[in-house]
Amino acid sequence: MSEDLDDVMRSWDQFSWDLVRPDVVYAFVSDKVLRQDRLTEGRVYVQNGVIIPTPDENVQVVTIDLGKDTILAPGFIDLQINGGFGIDFTSSLGEDSSGLQEIASKLLQYGVTSFCPTIVSSTPDNYEKILKNIRVFNGSKEGAGCLGAHLEGPFISLSHNGAHDPKCIFDYPKGIQDIDRMYGKNLKNVAIVTLAPEKENSMSIIKYLTEKNIVVSIGHTDASFEEASGAIENGARMVTHLFNSMTSFHHRIPGVIGLLGHVRHAEEPLYFGLVADNNHIHTTTLRIAHNAQPSATVLVSDGIAALGLGDGKHSLGSQIIKISGTRAVIDGTDTLSGSVTAIDQCVRNFLDVTGCSHAQALAAASYRPAQVLQISASKGNITHGADADFVVLDNELNVLSTWIQGRLVHRAQIV
Repeated sequence: MSEDLDDVMRSWDQFSWDLVRPDVVYAFVSDKVLRQDRLTEGRVYVQNGVIIPTPDENVQVVTIDLGKDTILAPGFIDLQINGGFGIDFTSSLGEDSSGLQEIASKLLQYGVTSFCPTIVSSTPDNYEKILKNIRVFNGSKEGAGCLGAHLEGPFISLSHNGAHDPKCIFDYPKGIQDIDRMYGKNLKNVAIVTLAPEKENSMSIIKYLTEKNIVVSIGHTDASFEEASGAIENGARMVTHLFNSMTSFHHRIPGVIGLLGHVRHAEEPLYFGLVADNNHIHTTTLRIAHNAQPSATVLVSDGIAALGLGDGKHSLGSQIIKISGTRAVIDGTDTLSGSVTAIDQCVRNFLDVTGCSHAQALAAASYRPAQVLQISASKGNITHGADADFVVLDNELNVLSTWIQGRLVHRAQIV
């Protein structure tokens, strides 16, 4: 880090939460700005936490110099994170919401400004307790915002359960009645449900959840290509950690992975979640996914309780997970169990492995997750009217600072 950039970064402290004035327009100036999936030149104007058009000449404008060779991008949005820093959402949120706020605070260092706390397969009693302790909230000086829960299970395949406890996997023979019995009827704080579409009554369930503005994602599944395509036709919008915990691809029996050949259009958009930790997916496989669907790849961390911690044993739901380096497995097995790689490192890995552009790598962790949730008018997008939630990076995509509502909430340590 150059001395010039050191000085610039120190100057950002004057724009911390309590020092920014709502009546002043702030002009963020960097070498490049990510707009959707393109890097452009220009400056970004912010007032009262929202991105605005170029202001009139008589308006007071304060310039925030982000330094040479910097990129201003929308803050990262992590749609699948099971916990971190010793906290497992499935376990802790059954008690209270303190763990949610603690993780929200610590995610700022990775450039994350919004996330979906992810709950692995559990029981009706536990879902009732958990969902009482999850609420949607915007980011603040206290931490990243919560976009709603990602319920990964329990209506998944026993043969592709991954790290999910087999005792917590269920069918829904009574359809919607079983959904209400499992999750409860109040789903206002649920953003995503991952399910296996080959299960009986899945198509009606997908329609039901979609009508409630809940994203249905296909995952932990033995579905055929035809069953997966039917799920898309009925409203499913995403595939959860593509390639992992699903039937392998065969040239005559493509399965869910065959959806990479899906022709995307407005009526049936489809996105593919990828864990780019260099453990879940071979580098060649990651390149295949990107080359097949470059505008539909969505990076997720799939982070577990051991994210941010060292080697050792940690909990994930009812399972014990062993961490060694960047690899997390169910203790005593070789079964992968989530990731200990944060989303910013996933972005850098994706850039290095696929040879994609900086813009594509950054969009896969910001703009496209917002598209999945249909919130790109306000999140994950540097556009007029959107929330001024930003991450500032260098050209190697290292996080230099994180901003929420146009206010500095994290600055990388200056050595």
